[in-house]
Amino acid sequence: MTATVHLKPQKCKSLRRLHPWVFSGAIAKVKGDPKLGETVSVHSAEGDWLGAGAWSPHSQIRVRIWTFQANQQINEAFFAQRIAAAKALREGLAINSNAWRVVAAEADELPGVTIDKYDNWLVCQLLSAGADSWRDAIVEALRQHFPDCSIYERSDVDVRQKEGLPLVDKLLYSATGEEPPATLWIQENGLQLGVDVKQGHKTGYYLDQRDSRYALTRYAAGKRVLNAFSYTGGFGLFAAQAGATEIVNLDVSAPALAQAERNHAENNFASETLTNMQQDVFQALREFHHRGERFDVIILDPPKFVDSKANLISACRGYKDINRLACKILNPGGTLFTFSCSGLLSSDLFQKVVADAALDAKRPLHIIERLYQGADHPVRTNFPESLYLKGLVLRG
Repeated sequence: MTATVHLKPQKCKSLRRLHPWVFSGAIAKVKGDPKLGETVSVHSAEGDWLGAGAWSPHSQIRVRIWTFQANQQINEAFFAQRIAAAKALREGLAINSNAWRVVAAEADELPGVTIDKYDNWLVCQLLSAGADSWRDAIVEALRQHFPDCSIYERSDVDVRQKEGLPLVDKLLYSATGEEPPATLWIQENGLQLGVDVKQGHKTGYYLDQRDSRYALTRYAAGKRVLNAFSYTGGFGLFAAQAGATEIVNLDVSAPALAQAERNHAENNFASETLTNMQQDVFQALREFHHRGERFDVIILDPPKFVDSKANLISACRGYKDINRLACKILNPGGTLFTFSCSGLLSSDLFQKVVADAALDAKRPLHIIERLYQGADHPVRTNFPESLYLKGLVLRG
């Protein structure tokens, strides 16, 4: 018999609006003894059935809803249908790459499931108890809908520990009998980029910034460009494609910068246009300012500073600091690309933080463009948290 979760009075409003999370504080009682990842039914205080989801006893998000349809079974066919729908949603999008997001978790009604495609490799992150418990069904669905692809899992993310799950990093299926190559080359808007799906950040690369990287080509011709938090140099490559005279990739990771150099060479860009700096970005920006160095275009694409609501204020201080420093080293008339990938930081608050940074630097700027995650990272209307990446292009 399926265990049932009963909510406290007045705690079902978000579920009735089809938001897929049930927090621990909303739960009045649980009937039955659900195991980690088991499917449970959720009911209002009045006894109305609201949805079926995965039980996660260690997480503050105690239930992640799979379905709001009372007659829908959570089984192998369910995952095959969900993945087929996610694939269909992306058909016809102007991605111009052989690397794209196949499944975007809650945005595709598969909480905790992230799947990226790099040429003929699918890389999965199963970050919730429910996703982990349905691993075999997810793999089988992927083999059905992407028969030529091999499948690798990169569930080596700390958030799994909040779900009571071990870290996982392994081959799930190989169409060729081989492990992923050390460097898997993908194509993006006419450029070649090397990806390490086994050791790289996230699933190997930041596919959500594809549109923003290409947007840089409108601003970088003939410019001196600083690419801060550069990782493997994606923004720098598109600056080079546009005809930037100098590109400085700045990152703390030596392996990432080594791949950035290989990417630059693979696309036959002149080596003398590229400088790679391995240094803490905050420290480097201060040193640039003290030396009087200036740039025409600056990209700030930091990692997620906000892990929880508890550290939102401290994260805002971090965003303000790097943007203030960037404003100080931006040439008059220069262009600043600045981003936040923290879903808990709203677009309005991010804009305010950047505005305060510019004010402190005595460099008021104009917003000339807003940037968001690519279309293969969709935003579901009943799940506003799926709009997580926001960027501003500013000039002044």
